[in-house]
Amino acid sequence: MECCSRKAGQFPKFTNMLADPSEKYVRQKKIQFPQRTWPDKEINAPPRWLSTDLRDGNQSLPDPMSVEEKKLYFQKLVEIGFKEIEVAFPSASQTDFDFTRYAVENCPEDVTIQVLTQSREHLIRRTVESLKGAKRACIHVYLATSDLFREVVFNMTREQAVAKAVEVTELVRSLTKDDPSTEGTHWQYEFSPETFSDTDPAFAVEICEAVKAAWEPSVENPIIFNLPATVEMNLPNVYADQIEYFCTHISEREKCCISLHCHNDRGCGVAATELGVLAGGDRVEGCIFGNGERTGNVDIVTLALNLYTHGINPKLDFSDLEEIIKIVERCNKIPVNERAPYGGSLVVCAFSGSHQDAIKKGFVSQDKRRIGGDKTWKMPYLPLDPKDIGRDYEAVIRVNSQSGKGGAAWIILKALDLDLPRPLQVAFSNVVQQSADTLGRELKAQEIINLFQKEYYLNPNNKVALVDFSIGNSGLSNPDKNRKLMADLVINSEGETVSGVGNGPISAFTDALLKRFKIDSLAVENYNEHTLGKDKSNSEAAAYIQLSFVSRKTGELTKRFGVGIHKDVSQASILSLLSIMNWMFENGEITV
Repeated sequence: MECCSRKAGQFPKFTNMLADPSEKYVRQKKIQFPQRTWPDKEINAPPRWLSTDLRDGNQSLPDPMSVEEKKLYFQKLVEIGFKEIEVAFPSASQTDFDFTRYAVENCPEDVTIQVLTQSREHLIRRTVESLKGAKRACIHVYLATSDLFREVVFNMTREQAVAKAVEVTELVRSLTKDDPSTEGTHWQYEFSPETFSDTDPAFAVEICEAVKAAWEPSVENPIIFNLPATVEMNLPNVYADQIEYFCTHISEREKCCISLHCHNDRGCGVAATELGVLAGGDRVEGCIFGNGERTGNVDIVTLALNLYTHGINPKLDFSDLEEIIKIVERCNKIPVNERAPYGGSLVVCAFSGSHQDAIKKGFVSQDKRRIGGDKTWKMPYLPLDPKDIGRDYEAVIRVNSQSGKGGAAWIILKALDLDLPRPLQVAFSNVVQQSADTLGRELKAQEIINLFQKEYYLNPNNKVALVDFSIGNSGLSNPDKNRKLMADLVINSEGETVSGVGNGPISAFTDALLKRFKIDSLAVENYNEHTLGKDKSNSEAAAYIQLSFVSRKTGELTKRFGVGIHKDVSQASILSLLSIMNWMFENGEITV
């Protein structure tokens, strides 16, 4: 597929490389398969899942798991819901053999224990021995089929490879389903033409036909053909073509389970697997968070939660992802990357101001839709509800010097139930950014809450505080001053009563403040209020008032927000005005 019009000679030379890549590397060939149908298909159900964390994943670890770690991991895989688990290479070591015995003796009856073996008789016999007494067991045999591996690694012709595959299949059959002493076990057989993605598709079908004939599967108990991208070598669409070619050319397709085992050498393991399922794959083999040789196996967490966010139950439970991460990191001794899909600690976090603002608005919209009975999740920047994987909404928005008004406002909303009006969001975000710049780091949620309470004087030890107030008729005929307010205040630890008139509590108390503190002018620029909590009949009110005044320091018009909270909305408004007075007092704009 040509996606760029630039010619090869127009690219700059890579002077730090040993050779021109066009001279050193051969482009992988596409197969000619115009009959493909997978691009028009959809995934409507989950595949069968096989975890190979304890085998393929474990063998790739610099420090392989201990038996106790494998036991812990195995139990977690069962809890998650895996019904097929590849547990070991039992002929490789006594440790692997002993763990296989543990898995056989401790797994639920509906879980199939799978083990891997090379195509050698003594290893196969040892492998079968490790599964003695299992309720459900699968022997997995592999044989490399690509020209490169056959010729360079094994010095084997195609004919010899087919003969070897048939030979080991017949041996496994004689030791398992044909042996009366093992009839208590439900035996399955898996054959992998290893390096399938670099194998001539026609030869892959040929060798698997021979294996199938030797095993004689049934519709009720199909043979498993694992078609691995042992090394990812091509675009995901090419792997999908290879899978569909195999699925449409193998005979007795109903007696075959096509399993996909993608590695991630090109970073496309998830994409290749999803397209492989579209192309006919029935089963997926991989690891939690994609551990495995080189760049890893395909990430089953990503695959499963991709299905989940499309409304398909993956039949795997990742609702407590944090606990799963702890076990995976403990046993693998490799941290889950902060940006790993779904599992990374930062993937549900927004630092960008525009992202935070969109998410904040998204939650408001979500709450309104739910009141109307719409349960669908529609959230900017968040394709998955964090609560579905056990994460709190407090982790969604995190604030640093690059964050905008929405981030801090979200934290205040969730922590204090205060839905700040937009001008106040802007004002407070400047305070937050200054603090983040000064500290040179991200601010924690509690730090932002403390900063808000300090900035707007939401504490009982203010220099100017309200004791009580009353409001009544002023006795004046002027409709703008027909209410009189009397307020008992504590000003710098001294009790004092002030009074003012206006058309309501706010204007009357503003008049009292003008007279008491000898302020030239105070004008109300913005007023907002709302109730706090869901119980509207017995809840507090929050009042937000913005006043403008001429600064004594600069001579310029200055605007300042105040915040007040009380069960009585009039008192909340008065407390909001006192919030501004405390700021003015502390900043030298008024004196006692």
